[in-house]
Amino acid sequence: MRVRSHCLELAVVTTFACFASCTAVAQTYPIKAVRVIVASGPGGQTDTTARLVTVKLSQTLGQPFIVENMGGAGGNLGVMTVARAAPDGYTLLAVGSSIAISGSLNAKLPYDPVNDFAPISLLNSSPHVLVIHPSIPATSVNELVALAKANPGKYSYSSAGPGTPAHLAGELFKLAFGVDIIHVPFKGGGLGVASTRGGHTSMAVTALPTGVNYVRDGSLRALAMFSSKRASALPNVPTMLEATGQDLPADIVNGFMAPAKTPRAIIDTLHRELAKAMAAPDTRERLATMGFDPVAGTPEEFASWIKTDMARWGKVVRDAKITAD
Repeated sequence: MRVRSHCLELAVVTTFACFASCTAVAQTYPIKAVRVIVASGPGGQTDTTARLVTVKLSQTLGQPFIVENMGGAGGNLGVMTVARAAPDGYTLLAVGSSIAISGSLNAKLPYDPVNDFAPISLLNSSPHVLVIHPSIPATSVNELVALAKANPGKYSYSSAGPGTPAHLAGELFKLAFGVDIIHVPFKGGGLGVASTRGGHTSMAVTALPTGVNYVRDGSLRALAMFSSKRASALPNVPTMLEATGQDLPADIVNGFMAPAKTPRAIIDTLHRELAKAMAAPDTRERLATMGFDPVAGTPEEFASWIKTDMARWGKVVRDAKITAD
């Protein structure tokens, strides 16, 4: 009985010590500046989101949260830097949808998107949108599909580049409807949209923030959203499910991650403050003008999203025979 009593006492002491330690971490973090690495150049939607929320984090947590762009090696340099950083909450990763795609395109990825990171929070989401040049004689997705089937190889779509979420959404569309449409990649979504606006490509699959203003001014015609719900930025544009009966979700998201084994107390502190930042009226207004909806999902929801999208895009990559080149 004494042995059992001693073991129980030890377990209680250990549990209390862990609780006290975690509480202390939560109360003292952060005590110095925090690096927030964006694995791409400045000005993109992940960078813009990161800079928007780090201002709030700096204010509420009392230490500078400094955004650092690190876009080398196709974004892998920045992601790998965070994967190998100390799990102490002082090196974070601002990440977009590519975290769920990169593994399918590169079998020798220098990091594990699931096991090397601790998700903190989804921050915002926005669908891809299918837009066409106004000269294309189609006012619905079904009419466009009929045109493409009647004219194989005649029509083209632009994207932000090979292996990007926009490219994969375009290939998802082609697979779903069995159409022969030529992919024309560009170095960035803005260039792809400009090509379609100029009539050089028939249509574009683009992140909504990149194309929303051109739909509003009439230089592009939006046919459908790659999303399970309509976008608040363009509420009159139907989803693919509404337009065709096929649900083709292809949202882009932004979120924050930390190195694996970062203490849960730190993760919870960051998630709480990020959720506050996303709920702030000025943040929501800024996001709306960009074409984003706030999410502020839990760490568990972010982890689930990554696994779900890895499976979805992995299938598209295999079926469409997409390579990293």
